[in-house]
Amino acid sequence: MRKVFLYICMSLDGYLATNDDGLDWLSVVEKEGEDYGYADFTTNIDTYIVGRKTYAKVVDMVGSFDHTKNYDCYVLTRQDIPNEGHVTFYNGDIVELIENIRKKEGKHIYCDGGAEVVKLLMDNDLIDEYIISVIPTILGDGKRLFKGGTESRKIKLVSEKKYDTGLLQLHYKRDRT
Repeated sequence: MRKVFLYICMSLDGYLATNDDGLDWLSVVEKEGEDYGYADFTTNIDTYIVGRKTYAKVVDMVGSFDHTKNYDCYVLTRQDIPNEGHVTFYNGDIVELIENIRKKEGKHIYCDGGAEVVKLLMDNDLIDEYIISVIPTILGDGKRLFKGGTESRKIKLVSEKKYDTGLLQLHYKRDRT
């Protein structure tokens, strides 16, 4: 079955961005030639799901949305927005979307946030595996990765990997027993 992976980073104190959506703090782990397993991870992915705000932030930062070169891209939104090229703006039922994607032949599904999307997926128990890179910095305030208000979930540690930059990557699997 096609799995939904949350592959994301957060500060040590649980934030994925500053209050003004800043991501400059991620530079503390930038190292030439180091991708923290991203290339290996994406070899098993063909679908990318992201929230509208995160999509807009990426386009603003980079000037384009290059994920369309490698993935079927779905941007979750509450608005009616026409599709752009290979990006589908989706404002329907998330369970229906994931079920429809899983019915098709293909690889796994990659969710990259933001917090509203993570909460929506968690509220509907749709995340199968969590790969969270903890960045060695404390922001003190900002936008939390896990917003709270969801039911408790059992998860099992699959692996952890420490990098010399101080980044700690944790891989958990949803325990459905």
